[in-house]
Amino acid sequence: MDQRLILVDEDDNPIGFGEKMKTHREGLLHKAFSIFVYNTQGELLLQKRSMSKYHSGGLWSNTCCSHPGPSDILEDIIHIRLQEEMGIDCELKEIFAFKYKAKLDHELYEHEIDHVFIGTFDGDPSPDPREVEEWKWVTVNELLPNVKLNPGHYTFWFRAALEKVLLSIL
Repeated sequence: MDQRLILVDEDDNPIGFGEKMKTHREGLLHKAFSIFVYNTQGELLLQKRSMSKYHSGGLWSNTCCSHPGPSDILEDIIHIRLQEEMGIDCELKEIFAFKYKAKLDHELYEHEIDHVFIGTFDGDPSPDPREVEEWKWVTVNELLPNVKLNPGHYTFWFRAALEKVLLSIL
């Protein structure tokens, strides 16, 4: 597996490649994606990141998130990673992209232009335990108060994207 990320400028134009851990140690701006999957009852599928992840282990997050590599096509890799992490697939639509920078655990930084996709899936996922510790379907009414009360239980990028995602689907 290619462990290089696509480095981008402020306008999301590729400017080169960076080794994954070096990119996160130095906080270099790179391309990423986040997937939010809902069921037909309007519940959001959350995953709790495995404790073995290189950062943000044990935190709740959106359904799937990752980085495209140098040879990946974004429209393809989103489905591949959703299948690898959660054992599901569905039609996905990009709804926005945003830039953020956050200091994480283990002296790492996320500095990303994050492309956000939504999709609909009914059923139970079959996640890879190396990626996902737990999963659950939650309603917006359950989720929002908990995120406000316990922001440290959720990944930074999930909290940063959540309101805009909810506005796009409501």
